[in-house]
Amino acid sequence: MNVSEHTEPVADHHGVPGPTHESATPEARLSSLETMMLIRAYEEQLVELQRGGAPGTCTSVGQEACAVGVIGALDERDRILTNHRSAGHLIARGADPGRMMAEVLGRTDGYCGGRSGSLHIASRELGVVLTSTIVGGELSMAPGMALAQKMGRGEPGGIVAVFFGDGAACEGIFHESLNLAVQWQLPLLFVCENNQWQAFVHRLETMPDRAIADWAHSHGLPTRSVDGNAVEEVYAAAARAVAEIRVTGSPQFLELVTYRQRGHFEPDDQSYVDPDELVAWRRRDPIQGYREHLLESGLIDPEGLAAMERRVRERIEAAAAFAQASAWPAPDRLTDHVYA
Repeated sequence: MNVSEHTEPVADHHGVPGPTHESATPEARLSSLETMMLIRAYEEQLVELQRGGAPGTCTSVGQEACAVGVIGALDERDRILTNHRSAGHLIARGADPGRMMAEVLGRTDGYCGGRSGSLHIASRELGVVLTSTIVGGELSMAPGMALAQKMGRGEPGGIVAVFFGDGAACEGIFHESLNLAVQWQLPLLFVCENNQWQAFVHRLETMPDRAIADWAHSHGLPTRSVDGNAVEEVYAAAARAVAEIRVTGSPQFLELVTYRQRGHFEPDDQSYVDPDELVAWRRRDPIQGYREHLLESGLIDPEGLAAMERRVRERIEAAAAFAQASAWPAPDRLTDHVYA
């Protein structure tokens, strides 16, 4: 198979009917679009700051529907572990773009006081336990978090959601984590954002085409693979999985087939990507597709869309101003939160 061939979602390994995003209120669906646009605008602003000398970052441009759909199915009881492409998950969870941007710039008003950069943001208030740059690192901690939930050390009825990419699915910890979750029957939602690229290597150079969902299913847990660029499909699959986990206390697995439209790390010219592949996936852009869907359905008109775009732009401009005005940490705070 040519590595430029993009992947369609594979079959659902679980046939129980579930909720759909169509049942959500018009306000909720419009909010989904605005949040996706906010995530995109935030990351595009980081790219611009990087060009001016700010630290580089790993963006999730093109994957916004995954974050908004899954996080939308969770509630405040739940805990989240994520990876180096975490901005979408954080913003969908309600993170303040200004505090996130301040963190990336190393300023005191960031979520971690400027210590984490873009790659390690955690927020107790948001239930975001960990952002890991180690490929599969979050998978190694997720069963422990889910076990704590099961033992009553979290909110009653809460579950754990762990986000990772197709590259992490090639790590041994992927199978160890799945096996442990099934054997211990842990309230854990595995979310693989299959974005086709593992740093600078196409995933079809490292695995068979339909491998991820099949590997997960072989461990004995319900597995679904859906179009990760369709926010309503992502939400429906996630809401169904979350509802079943709350009832059964058992793990579930989602594969979201999506695409990383920008390079692995800014700056990255993507010279290793087949241009035709990039064009094909950009035609399936999740924001553009959902914008057109809501316009066609009459849930928003061009004037309403323009107002939404203006709100997003103003929020990001305010976030950048806040971050750049935030103070640098004082040298005498260097050893704060260092325990050994």
